[in-house]
Amino acid sequence: MNNVRLVLIGGGTCSGKTTIARAIGMRLSDLKTVIISHDNYYCDLCHLPPEERARVNFDHPDSIDTPFLLSDLKQMLQGDAVNIPDYDFSTHCRTEGRTCVAFADVIILEGIFALYYPELIALSDLKIYVDTDSDLRLARRMQRDIVNRGRNPESVLDQYLQTVKPSHEAFIEPTKKNADLIIPGDREFDKVLYMLNAYLLYELVAEGKKQNPA
Repeated sequence: MNNVRLVLIGGGTCSGKTTIARAIGMRLSDLKTVIISHDNYYCDLCHLPPEERARVNFDHPDSIDTPFLLSDLKQMLQGDAVNIPDYDFSTHCRTEGRTCVAFADVIILEGIFALYYPELIALSDLKIYVDTDSDLRLARRMQRDIVNRGRNPESVLDQYLQTVKPSHEAFIEPTKKNADLIIPGDREFDKVLYMLNAYLLYELVAEGKKQNPA
């Protein structure tokens, strides 16, 4: 039997999910830890005309190809090799990726809807929600989309008000109730990381002893 642990990290846009996922991965230096973003699993829209792609609400849970994500995760949890897809946010097309995941000890999946889907929650061992002030999240998103994605401030703010903020209130904020742990995304979290490291190491060692008794 495999002894892979799945950690889910959810929270609003630019709340600090990726930062915390990487920090946890660095702490678990003795374990093979893989970090995956569900951004890679947005639905492939290559079959749609460009103008229709632009009208899709990417802040709605239906924008994620959930069956594909679940299928890949189940294979990873079995120790099978999986190529993580790539997603191009400029074209909204998904392509076969070059990042291969196999034989991980810990899989960390981060994304705004990481704590939304019941099927995903059922697979997980630990669920974390990153809770960050909305003004700070907006400021971070403005910087990210303007610098990294070449967008103008007006379009970023318009999208935030039309889809990002309403979707956060409707679909993401309520997923707090599914979390085992809520972490403030605007503070130091060294003590939290220390406890998570101890917990995951204990779980893996304890499970290993159950499967391989002396």
